[in-house]
Amino acid sequence: MKFSQRIGKVSATKQLQIESLDDDLKNGLWNGLKLYILDNLSKYDQYRNDTEFDIFCSILWHHHYKLPIDTIPEYDKRSEQFIRDSFYKGQWYESYDLLEFVANIESDSLRIDTHKFKEFCNGIFEREFSGYRFIDDKISPITNENEIEEIENAINQSGHFSSLRGANIHLKSALEKLSDKKAPDYRNSIKESISAIESVAKAISENAKDSLGAALDKIKGKIKLHTALERGFKQLYGYTSDSDGIRHALMEDHNCDFEDAKYMLVSSSAFINYLIVKADKAGLKLK
Repeated sequence: MKFSQRIGKVSATKQLQIESLDDDLKNGLWNGLKLYILDNLSKYDQYRNDTEFDIFCSILWHHHYKLPIDTIPEYDKRSEQFIRDSFYKGQWYESYDLLEFVANIESDSLRIDTHKFKEFCNGIFEREFSGYRFIDDKISPITNENEIEEIENAINQSGHFSSLRGANIHLKSALEKLSDKKAPDYRNSIKESISAIESVAKAISENAKDSLGAALDKIKGKIKLHTALERGFKQLYGYTSDSDGIRHALMEDHNCDFEDAKYMLVSSSAFINYLIVKADKAGLKLK
């Protein structure tokens, strides 16, 4: 973590990027395009034939930009500047359009490794907390606005009640550990998500000593908790609590990644929103 982040002058976390690309994300993706595509294309041919870069530009102008190929700048540097400008100055989705198009170029005349290019981009997507990944040859969402809304609602709702202060802290911690740019802690993010549910269930059961399972047993009659939901979260809690689970294997984090932690945070947030609404409908007043 940078000095400025350690002393709180610059945030170490960021919001999940769904319909935007901040400078860090955009710069990282451009570097991938530059390193793995543009810089790997030959720009010189001793026989004055079309170079790899010439062929690449012709494909790009004709199929992606849909511009006359005789408008391709005469000099390579100007052509690359045009590509750069289109990437940086367009809408966020236009930048992704370009990346996706390049990742799908097929030509025997071009020696580019689109597999490594996509791997590099996915690393940048994860590092900069983007809501997208290359899946096969398409840039696909790994989350959506509804999921983000569930997280935000859970944090906002739990912040309205003093009895849910613990849940609020756990949710914020789960999000922080998930979105930490320098050192994301997916395993402990999952732990915090489950702890947030446990805290809400204890508040509704009015017994701070209850485990999540015990609390759910006590409140299921009060709020008409759906049996499938109760069973599902008991199983998740059991996984995170047993000898092979999250809480007892913090050093073995090779099987825990962004998608796991994101899924748990979204699911836990949705369940917390559900519990709060059900408690209110049942006339259980949270303090």
